[in-house]
Amino acid sequence: MSVPGVGMTVDQATSEMLAALAMGDSGVLGEAADLREQLRADSSLSEKTFALVKIAALVALDAAPASYLFQVRMALDAGATAKEILGVLTAVAPQTGMARVVAAAPEIMIALGLELPAEPGA
Repeated sequence: MSVPGVGMTVDQATSEMLAALAMGDSGVLGEAADLREQLRADSSLSEKTFALVKIAALVALDAAPASYLFQVRMALDAGATAKEILGVLTAVAPQTGMARVVAAAPEIMIALGLELPAEPGA
């Protein structure tokens, strides 16, 4: 069995863009960032409310961990607080279920730069 990509040469620019995307920086895609701002303006929501709603959508979708890095940063940059982000989890729990909220919590903690709690017995 071979490992995909082994021995493949990847240019520096591509490597840097992939690393930025992996860390949640969709700004490297330019048009996507422009589309996001257009959608926000069309929504009539403030930047902060738009970002918090997007976090709620990530929880509902059981989104990939990297998605939280970008969206939590956008919310914080728009003036949201960690307490308001926790409020989003509280608000969506009845509709999404506790399993999705619990799964999102460590991703949000990482995005906020918080340390995850130690495993019991570890």
